[in-house]
Amino acid sequence: MSQLLIRLAIGAIFAVFGMFNYFTNVSENPITGEKQRVQLSPQQEIIIGRQSAPKMAAQHGNLYPDRALQDYIDGVGNKVVQRSTAQNSPYPFEFHLLRDPQTVNAFALPGGQVFITAALLSKLNSEAQLAGVLGHEVGHVIGRHGAEHLAKQQLGSALVNAVGIAASDRPENSRQAAILAQAVNQMVNLKYGRDDELESDLLGFQFMTEAGYNPVGIVELMKILNSASSGAGGQPEFMSTHPNPANRIEQLIALINQEYPNGIPGQLEEGKDRFTQIVNSRF
Repeated sequence: MSQLLIRLAIGAIFAVFGMFNYFTNVSENPITGEKQRVQLSPQQEIIIGRQSAPKMAAQHGNLYPDRALQDYIDGVGNKVVQRSTAQNSPYPFEFHLLRDPQTVNAFALPGGQVFITAALLSKLNSEAQLAGVLGHEVGHVIGRHGAEHLAKQQLGSALVNAVGIAASDRPENSRQAAILAQAVNQMVNLKYGRDDELESDLLGFQFMTEAGYNPVGIVELMKILNSASSGAGGQPEFMSTHPNPANRIEQLIALINQEYPNGIPGQLEEGKDRFTQIVNSRF
């Protein structure tokens, strides 16, 4: 009995310390105004992102070997950042075109490292669509979703350790308890991840329109992804961690109607000719 009490006490200490560390680290996002539980500073996010970028690129065949295409991605990404509210963030954004011709995906690391695969780029047909992709990923960075996810992972690991310690009298029970706790933790992260995707849609919409791009581009992007998900090639990787594009299309159309009740202003550009000239001719 005394050993059980000791295990329970140690497990409780792990759990309380993990929860205290998670719930007391709260900061306000200067761009979104959201109160967030994060344990990393922006500078730490930048360091983590830069250190992780080469490994992430290697998983997708490294960088695409075309300087003109990379320069174009840089130009559109920098325009989305520098001509929008995103310019007020502390992150030095860097945009990377990956060689991967099969995986339809785009993603961002904490601190401003943004990636798009050649497979996704090849499915686009306008600069506004590209701006929608990059704006969405910039939204993840601005929203500090990576830092939030890491904080949740640390909390989950602390709770898993606590359960494992408390149930360590029988190894099989310990493993089962740990697996259950990890599964619950993953489900929580999945829920928040989907919320993060929807927030990034809204931020991406804001950033791309502030930069002068027609928001129809992000709606067309969702239609392209929706079409790709129902094709013979199977669901694109971008879809596996993102909410259903069909639902997002409805939300984005409603947002466009709300923001522009008299119609989309003519000065917001789609950039189809420029995109075709630079991108489509090189695939």
